Amino acid sequence: MIDTHELSRRAGSQREVTFTAPAPADLGIDVIGVPEGDPIQFDLRLEAVVEGVLVTGTARGRLVGECARCLVDVEDEFLADVQELYVYPESDAEPDEASRMEGDLIDLEPALRDQVVLALPFQPLCTDDCPGLCPECGARLADEPGHQHEDGIDPRWTALSGLLQQDERPQDR
Repeated sequence: MIDTHELSRRAGSQREVTFTAPAPADLGIDVIGVPEGDPIQFDLRLEAVVEGVLVTGTARGRLVGECARCLVDVEDEFLADVQELYVYPESDAEPDEASRMEGDLIDLEPALRDQVVLALPFQPLCTDDCPGLCPECGARLADEPGHQHEDGIDPRWTALSGLLQQDERPQDR
């Protein structure tokens, strides 16, 4: 929560704030996100406008997850742009048009959640060219570049291999 009392509802007044806050729970998607309680650095400008307070700036923090191809742990950083209008409690704005202030307080969590989730990679990778896992045994191919298996016949096709052998025999005419 950010206190906007110092802006005193005078349109055009503004102030810049920089602070660190702990990350809320479940900030991310299944494969990558911000660990709960991790510090998030905010650099924001609060500007009083006629309808309320316009908040613009950035949020920066650490991401932790796993590679979508080889399942190894990955760590990265995010930088999310924040821009949200918070209307005064007595505003006639519809709830889906703008966020509403609680007295002089602004709750940044919903806007932060929206922006961070949009900034996350859909399929995080440990490296851009990660080869993934072996489909037969699950070995991590980046650790074993020459990894191979003997060419075996898929058990679903063994009955057909007998047909191939019959076609190769000379036909009696």
